[in-house]
Amino acid sequence: MFVDEVVIKVLAGNGGDGCTSFRREKYVPNGGPNGGNGGKGSSIIFKVDEGLRTLLDLKFQKEIKGKKGANGEGSNKNGKNAEDIVIKVPLGTTVFDNDTNLVLADLTRKDDSVIVAKGGRGGRGNVAFKTHSNTAPNFSENGEPGEERNLRVELKSLADVGFVGLPSVGKSTLLSKISAAKPKIGAYHFTTINPNLGVVKTIDGRSFVAADLPGLIEGAADGLGLGDKFLKHIERTKIIAHIIDMSGIEGRNPYDDYVTIREELKKYSDKLANKEEIIVANKMDMPSSKENLEEFKEKVDKEVFEISAINNEGIDKLLVALMDKIEKMDDVDIYEEDNLESHVLYKFKEEKPFVIEKVNDVFVVHSDSIEKLFKMTKFTDEGIRRFSNKLRRMGVDEELQKMGAQEGDLVKILDFEFEYTE
Repeated sequence: MFVDEVVIKVLAGNGGDGCTSFRREKYVPNGGPNGGNGGKGSSIIFKVDEGLRTLLDLKFQKEIKGKKGANGEGSNKNGKNAEDIVIKVPLGTTVFDNDTNLVLADLTRKDDSVIVAKGGRGGRGNVAFKTHSNTAPNFSENGEPGEERNLRVELKSLADVGFVGLPSVGKSTLLSKISAAKPKIGAYHFTTINPNLGVVKTIDGRSFVAADLPGLIEGAADGLGLGDKFLKHIERTKIIAHIIDMSGIEGRNPYDDYVTIREELKKYSDKLANKEEIIVANKMDMPSSKENLEEFKEKVDKEVFEISAINNEGIDKLLVALMDKIEKMDDVDIYEEDNLESHVLYKFKEEKPFVIEKVNDVFVVHSDSIEKLFKMTKFTDEGIRRFSNKLRRMGVDEELQKMGAQEGDLVKILDFEFEYTE
């Protein structure tokens, strides 16, 4: 089963909780703090496995969840880090944040890997908070929450040459003649329903990878037929080999076929329309092919390679021409830099790290950093005092006063409500 797109949720593991502990030894009446830190939660990592050809392994997993780090213990014992979860994916996998549509990673090399959700750090034990002014801190932290993400994972075939064309023009037959690939071939439309890859060797010993893609039809870029699901596989190819049935045996005009496919490539993206192209006139063994080719050349001012895939004629010349072009070309980068999450956005105006809105007389605080701080706080007396001080330093109290908050008004963070005190 060929699967080239999956939507999945990943939840990295939370960090382990820090420990609040004090030395308790005979003849040591005032033992100091000795609570250890929690261990790091497991991260979710996608790593390339060259043996995979599909995203089938991810298809039936709606959620991948990491493990929590171990809690810290007394006697300065830190918790053990949780083991990272490594998910193997095929070469050519692209990972998107499905909520923002930003590209997290484009895995195009054999050793590529990416952390798609980072495990939370372990909470600090009370020994970490010891200072000259507070020699016996009676609090520690909960572990940091792990990252949660909704991902869209796409597989885009890695091939040097992509065979495109209408159904039944001979793409699969050609691939079967020039490589060890064994695509399904039949005398009916849409024989190919999955991309097929094959390693091709030229007569002078050079080699490249070719992909036979499912036949396109008019309207493919808008979702008709099979083409809209597979046009993305052409994006990585260096060259498009446009296969045309020059015999017209299907009752179609070869030039009209060419225009139809060119229009679909352009509608999908300008990058596809502007790719290097070689036109291949197939089925030149048929009686009407020579006449149709002459008419075609009058309308299309490009070099045309004449072949008969079924009779193995003209193929060597075509492969050498393709190889010559490939060697002069760089690898294809299909994503613009500003679509990558790693792109730096420079902020010229400092923004508040929180937003407060009043909903039914309740002041609701929205902030990723405050929500994370809240989850990591153990609400002991000292923990509450520390949390309140941090909110005050961030300007939350000042903002509440500006919004008219009075003593006893409710303030909400996540699902928890507190009374406002001046």
